[in-house]
Amino acid sequence: MKKKLFAAAMAGTMVLSLAACGGSKPAETTAAPAAEEKTEAAAEGETKAEAAASESGSTWEPSTTVSIVVPAGAGGNTDLSARVFAQYAKELTGHDFIVVNASGAAGSVAANQVLAAAADGHTFLYGHNLVNVANIAGVTDYNYTAFKLGPTFAKDPAQQLYVNSEKYADLNAFIEAAKAAPGQLKACTEVGAYTYYELLAFEKAADIDLDLVDVGSNSDKIAAMLSGQVDLMPGAYINCKDYLTAGQFTCLGAPTEERYDLIKDIPTLKEQGVDLVYPDCDFSFYFPADTSDDVIAYYEDLVQQILADPAAAEAVANVDMMPYYLNAEDSAKNDEQIYNTIKEIADSLEQ
Repeated sequence: MKKKLFAAAMAGTMVLSLAACGGSKPAETTAAPAAEEKTEAAAEGETKAEAAASESGSTWEPSTTVSIVVPAGAGGNTDLSARVFAQYAKELTGHDFIVVNASGAAGSVAANQVLAAAADGHTFLYGHNLVNVANIAGVTDYNYTAFKLGPTFAKDPAQQLYVNSEKYADLNAFIEAAKAAPGQLKACTEVGAYTYYELLAFEKAADIDLDLVDVGSNSDKIAAMLSGQVDLMPGAYINCKDYLTAGQFTCLGAPTEERYDLIKDIPTLKEQGVDLVYPDCDFSFYFPADTSDDVIAYYEDLVQQILADPAAAEAVANVDMMPYYLNAEDSAKNDEQIYNTIKEIADSLEQ
């Protein structure tokens, strides 16, 4: 039986300053931080970039500003990691890269913008899973196959599960409470979002029934958690770490295969007896379908060189993400696997 998702009106307004992965800010275009005047090191970097391109056989390079379209508002880890790429790409190549924030409609606002762009290498979508989830949720009639996949640049672990520390001590305490009150504990998500299917998978793995509530953006979820209006929240580490440190949130666990260094103190759900591994957020480049192989090869080389720079890798880590490279072919295979995994969860609701 398909589970219904209920919208809830949250009383009161709480203003929070946090880095949201998918904020609800209006679309905006922001230039990446300007590079300093070229130094000998930067010039050497350009020479290396040209050499790598030559080795790969790519003869393409940008002839105008490159737009990195991000399906999220400014300030979250999607946006911030895109800016890391933009900054170091400019320093390495001398070309201009800008981040274009286009949030809304489960990422489809940004995706449609890229699909309508010229397939000339100067516009691409940067993000994770949203293209596939929007299709599975019926928001769009296309998935990753409508694009030509480029390389993958960074990884964020599958969103962890958080509770208010005043309510629940750990995973076992939450599951016991959920079983004692079927369908009454509230878990916040967004309609047709990545976290919606994660929660459905968690319900099945833990053999519980939750009340899935649509409360809006990440800042709205945090506010609902702090006020005690919801019991459970899937969240990215960057959004929740300060609340963990303050003792306001407790993390029940991460739905990952193993512990990542980024969240090494957080146990996996599997360690605790809940057999759930959910797709990580792998941040890839999505180009218009007719983009040439030459363009893709250029970006594969560029991403590899950026991630090989210790300063760039540290900059990715500083936004609480992990440097993570996949070439275009492996990125496409990864998206296929993610799509199939989440679609299986959705299809099981119809049974």
